[in-house]
Amino acid sequence: MASTEPAAEPPVAGSEAPDRPSDEAILQQQNQIRAEQAKVSEYVGQEENLGALKAEYENGNQNFVQKIGKLEERYRTFRRTRGDGNCFFRGFIYAYLEGLLQNSDLAEANRFMSVVQSWKAKLVEGGFQELVFEDAMELLLEQVKEVTKASDQFAQEKLLVNMRDDMVSNMIVMFLRLVTSCEVQRREDFFFPFILGMYDEPPATVELFCQRHVEPMGEESDHLHIVAVTEALQIPVRVVYLDSSGLPAGGGGGGAGALEASCHDFVPDSCPPGTAPRVHLLYRPGHYDILYAKSG
Repeated sequence: MASTEPAAEPPVAGSEAPDRPSDEAILQQQNQIRAEQAKVSEYVGQEENLGALKAEYENGNQNFVQKIGKLEERYRTFRRTRGDGNCFFRGFIYAYLEGLLQNSDLAEANRFMSVVQSWKAKLVEGGFQELVFEDAMELLLEQVKEVTKASDQFAQEKLLVNMRDDMVSNMIVMFLRLVTSCEVQRREDFFFPFILGMYDEPPATVELFCQRHVEPMGEESDHLHIVAVTEALQIPVRVVYLDSSGLPAGGGGGGAGALEASCHDFVPDSCPPGTAPRVHLLYRPGHYDILYAKSG
């Protein structure tokens, strides 16, 4: 006897597609990835030869290999930073403090401390509560005072230990983020066109942009962040951009005809023309490490 039950309707194409993960789920996954990375990498690593970086790409894109080969002509070593979204700020301040230490640059240290102290009033004027940032600001000033006391190996090791410490390192990064946010908001007319060009649906205001993309820990830094913090603290920075672009010139290392990584100098308006960068950073898509230039 034929069944009188109605035939099942065929499934609608695409009806079984999984739902998009919630923002909370995406954030949880990102935090899990960062937690795993924290187990295997320090906030600031040891100096390494650029050959170690080149080895990561030997069996991959040869454009990277060529560009690193050319970098070896100008830079002697590099230092990794943890890829936790704070790598720019952490690498920037560590490299700057280390430079003060190695050069025993008391005049620059005093200038920097004066600039940092001047930001207390600016932050309060910008609506940031002193209770939120005062301890972080003092921690940064303490690091500057420490590096001006001595330039021996012990002092350098102490700086490294401090910048690997969760509280010290992250509070300094937090302070730099607040200074960056305040600088962007103080110069809203200058920075807002940058913000409009960064997003298909940009935040409605500069303040909202800063609350979402500058102040939170773990938010990655872009061109705008670098311009703002270098201007705010009057520290010139060179960023070397290492990517896979360009047509291979043949061969594996540096030498004539090899591809070169592009670089950009962020020099504050207050610096005289020709001012040399105090900090050199290596940018690979989504991440910043520290570079050490050869002397001479």
